[in-house]
Amino acid sequence: MTEPQLNATVTDLLATANSLFPGNITVKFGTDKAGYVRHDQAQQALHDGDLTVMVNDVTAPNYTASHELLHLLLLLQGFPQITFNLTTRDQRLDEQLMAIATELYDMVSHVLVVKKQRQHDLIDDNIAELYVKGVEATIDPEEAGKDDAMMTLRLLTLTDLLVFFDGQLTPQLTAKLADNYPKAFPAAQDLFAVICEKAVDTPFAMRRAVVKLFKAFDEQMTAWHLPMLHGSEFVTVQNVFSERQQRLEVRQLFDIYHSDMLDKKKHTRAYIGLNKGDRQNAFVLSAPAQKHSDAFFKETYAKTVKQLFEEMNLPYTLR
Repeated sequence: MTEPQLNATVTDLLATANSLFPGNITVKFGTDKAGYVRHDQAQQALHDGDLTVMVNDVTAPNYTASHELLHLLLLLQGFPQITFNLTTRDQRLDEQLMAIATELYDMVSHVLVVKKQRQHDLIDDNIAELYVKGVEATIDPEEAGKDDAMMTLRLLTLTDLLVFFDGQLTPQLTAKLADNYPKAFPAAQDLFAVICEKAVDTPFAMRRAVVKLFKAFDEQMTAWHLPMLHGSEFVTVQNVFSERQQRLEVRQLFDIYHSDMLDKKKHTRAYIGLNKGDRQNAFVLSAPAQKHSDAFFKETYAKTVKQLFEEMNLPYTLR
């Protein structure tokens, strides 16, 4: 089997990413061919400062490679990332929460990624068909009157499908999804409406949509009596400040709270800096020794936002 070749459009995307990345980015292809496309068919691996985009499945190599490169470009262009700095003390639970949070974050990224792919003619009817096959390979239809462990996965997968099609489904596909997923599909439409409430076109808009989606997802989990993500506490979302905000004192933008979760690296008590505006985890501090805590918080609150973020080596984006 001959190795797939990147087309001119994807080669240009790779060149753009390389111009912004400090190391070297290469694309490598595997040999899997599932006969559908799914966003888990490629991975990024960093080694000695160089990055390899590994396209494991070559059902649609240019679609899959471009998808991964566009995610990377968002990062390189200062769109907010998410990090996980807390632990629930249960590694398996941590991994589940991280997977769900990453799916929700990726959905918002996909608004930008898929739009770019469509602009570059990297999505056609054939890719759309392969995408729907990927959805069908991921989730089974619901069984009447029975809630199973797959409800969360159905919700995530169908919301992402709505993002992929920008909500513009054919009547046939709409009818099929409504029939197969009578509970999950309407819930996915609700989450999609949250993502699209305002245009996702800037780092600030993307961050706002991610934060709202975490909250909407938990509302749906509560309605279904399923475990919540607690994304506003568990997930640190990179900040997007105005010039003025980075000069403000920490106390003016953030409230620092003790968390029931632990600092992931040190396994000590953790404090979360919650954004006053949307109550989203913006940074995590390790707790100081008890006898120094009053002075520590006083000093932290008095620093400028810029000073604290530079001291903690935390990236942020300027609006």
